[in-house]
Amino acid sequence: MALTGTYVPSATEWVRKNVEEFEATDGEKGGTLPGTKYPIVVITSVGVSSGNLRKNPVMRVERDGAYLAVASKGGAPEDPVWADNFRQHPEVDLQDKAEKHTYRVRELDGDEYDSWWEHAVATWSTYAEYKKKTDRKIPLFLLER
Repeated sequence: MALTGTYVPSATEWVRKNVEEFEATDGEKGGTLPGTKYPIVVITSVGVSSGNLRKNPVMRVERDGAYLAVASKGGAPEDPVWADNFRQHPEVDLQDKAEKHTYRVRELDGDEYDSWWEHAVATWSTYAEYKKKTDRKIPLFLLER
């Protein structure tokens, strides 16, 4: 894992607890978002303001070894905080079950955005519902090794 620094758990209780549960088994069992069947990966990023390491559970969307982080925030009117972390520090660590690697992050646009959005919705149809709840374009971030 390439990222080093001080890890500061999320102030948001469900995020903090979800990460703690995932890491309690070193990801061996995997994990799901609370109250759902959606499997997660845990992504560690560098905080824009603090410079501290932040961990977030994100619904697992993978294709050919690349992962997609969908900044939907459940259809909220604003992006999740981690989206700015990705934009400012485009290197993250991702854990999928017990497997951990470092990835480069880039925000998608155009045809590539459309292709990955279709894949995300085909993987988890709830993304289509989230899109209906917001006027913003939901950012998509591709994570590649």
